[in-house]
Amino acid sequence: MNLNFVRRLGLSLLASGFAVTLLGQDLIARQAPVDRRLRAVDSIAIQRAVERDILIDPSAEIYNSWVTTKAHPYRSEEVPDSFVIDLRGFAMPTPSRQVTSRFGYRPAFRRMHKGLDIKVYTGDTIVSAFDGKVRVVRYDAGGYGNYVVIRHTNGLETIYGHLSKQLVSIDQEVKAGEPIGLGGNTGRSFGSHLHFETRLAGEPINPEFLFNFPAQDVTADYYTFRKSKTSGSTTMLASNEAPGGEKTQEVANSTTRSSHFYKVQRGETLYSIARKLGLSVSKLASTNSLKTSSRLRTGQILRY
Repeated sequence: MNLNFVRRLGLSLLASGFAVTLLGQDLIARQAPVDRRLRAVDSIAIQRAVERDILIDPSAEIYNSWVTTKAHPYRSEEVPDSFVIDLRGFAMPTPSRQVTSRFGYRPAFRRMHKGLDIKVYTGDTIVSAFDGKVRVVRYDAGGYGNYVVIRHTNGLETIYGHLSKQLVSIDQEVKAGEPIGLGGNTGRSFGSHLHFETRLAGEPINPEFLFNFPAQDVTADYYTFRKSKTSGSTTMLASNEAPGGEKTQEVANSTTRSSHFYKVQRGETLYSIARKLGLSVSKLASTNSLKTSSRLRTGQILRY
């Protein structure tokens, strides 16, 4: 074989390989901006998906865990400084209007009562307050007895204690008004009743800030939870308007007040409400910085 031909062939192959290498590098260089654009598109899509999930299920914004063996697995640092709770689409857990023990410190027991006790009879149907998913179904002999914990899409968790029977299972999705248990007298209980708690990331909120059991209604369409920087207490702000430019009215601080709240119904007056609540018109008016002749609007929140 001619030596010159071999040399030319070798040089030709070397040049071809170099050209292929350059072509590959060029393709990689061209592909890099495309990859960056795709990654950017993916990031935007992921961010939009996350934002969409939070809009559909606001609880996704504050909860990072799903513990099915404890009612209160949260640490204080997990509690958000501020959170808007949507109370629309609610159902009263029971048609009973009789509150037998309220939220607050119990001197006789030297401890806080972190919920409401509502009179029910053994076997009465108890329903979920909002749409949500069952997180805990357990028995606590020294406390709740048979109880159910539900995490709701609005961020709240509700606890239903002293049940005679639980009708749901862990991870079950429930709708507002769906039966979740039967009233009873289990655990640390001295008579058939429902112990009802409302919590946000484990932080107890007085249920009467949210629900008016005598009126069988919520106290407003929205509530804003605010965490105290100093004492760990919670302040509730009531509003009948959607978040974003809404007017809010301070309702209570759970550690310093023991007020109750009433949502004005169509056609009601200070006189009719005072009579219903067993108060004087002047007392109800002064408590709410109103005149006895003041006209009320439907949905207005009164403190008493």
